[in-house]
Amino acid sequence: MQVSTVDIEKTASILKLLGDKTRLTMVKILQTNDCCVCEFVEIFKTSQPAISQHIRKLKDAGVVRETRRGQWIIYSLNVNSEYNPLIQNLLQHLPNQNNKIQELEELGLRISCE
Repeated sequence: MQVSTVDIEKTASILKLLGDKTRLTMVKILQTNDCCVCEFVEIFKTSQPAISQHIRKLKDAGVVRETRRGQWIIYSLNVNSEYNPLIQNLLQHLPNQNNKIQELEELGLRISCE
């Protein structure tokens, strides 16, 4: 198995990006679930513009990618990112966040963009 390396500058910028609790939690959620902005708004109980800023930063760094599904834009982890091995390694040390998605489903708020 080939181990990829990322230079120190890029690693520092990714770690700084993921140093934000909200973004780190978003990335952990995206490890197992694709989400739209409205779902993150509900999970984090914060404004849509604030969530969009977090998503934009993750997207600009290549950590997250977007896919259009009809009227919705769905976000997922970019598994082709050069940072993905580093991010996956980091995420394995974090607790599962699937309960947050489960709560959305129970409330009937899973993909609720209207």
